[in-house]
Amino acid sequence: MIAHLDGVVSSVAPDGAVIDVGGVGLLVQCTPGTLAGLRTGERARVATSLVVREDALTLFGFAGEDERNTFELVQTASGVGPRLALAMLAVFSPDALRRAVAAEDLAALMTVPGIGRKGAQRIVLELAGRLGPAAEVPSGQAADGRLATTRRAAPWRDQVRAGLVNLGWQARDADLAIAVVEPELLGATAGSAGTGSAGTGGAAAGTGGANGGAAVPGGGQDVDVAVALRAALRVLGRT
Repeated sequence: MIAHLDGVVSSVAPDGAVIDVGGVGLLVQCTPGTLAGLRTGERARVATSLVVREDALTLFGFAGEDERNTFELVQTASGVGPRLALAMLAVFSPDALRRAVAAEDLAALMTVPGIGRKGAQRIVLELAGRLGPAAEVPSGQAADGRLATTRRAAPWRDQVRAGLVNLGWQARDADLAIAVVEPELLGATAGSAGTGSAGTGGAAAGTGGANGGAAVPGGGQDVDVAVALRAALRVLGRT
C-alpha cells in the first residue's frame, strides 16, 4: 500500500498528475479539485490509494486522508468501482457525500455521471451509517476540508472554467454554470470574512474593501477553487 506521495509535480493533465519522487515519476489519477491545488514545478504531498487489477496498477491521489478513505469506502458498495468513486468525489466533498447519503438525497447523488436512480438507491442502502457523521467546519477552514493550497491567487473563475473544459464541457456551458454559482460563492466568502454588509450577497470581486471579503491579486475574491468546481459540476449535472 502506497499511503502518500511527497515530491515535485512534473506535469498536470486534465485527469491526473505526474509526481517525481526520488527521480521516479509516478502517475496519479486525481479529482479536479485535487488537481486545482497542484502546480508544475512545485512540491506537493497527496494521499494515495493503489488499485490493483490483473492488467494494471493504478494510483489515485487525493488532497487529504479523509478523501482517500472515503474513496476506498464507497467502493464497498455494489457496482461502485474506482472510476465511479473518483467521479463521486469530483462532485462531492467527503462531508457533502456523507450528508447526501444520510439524507437519502437521491437527486444529489444522481448528479454524478454514471449514477442513476437505482444506483443511488443502492448506494444509500449499502453505505448508510458507514461513512460516519459530517464534521463541523472549524472557523477559517474551507467547507470541504481541502488543503490551503487550493486557494490560489490567480482568478478562480479561470481555473474553474479550465477544469470544466478539461472534463469535456463546452466553454459556454462552463461560463453559465460559473455565473449561476458565483453569487453564492462570493456571498459565502464575504460572510466568512465577517466584513461584508448584511444583505449585500457579497460585494463585487476585486474591491478589496470592507464590503467584499478578502480580495486577491487578479481581481477575484479568495474563493476555494475545489468548492467552486464542485458547485459548477452540480449545476451542469442538473441540465
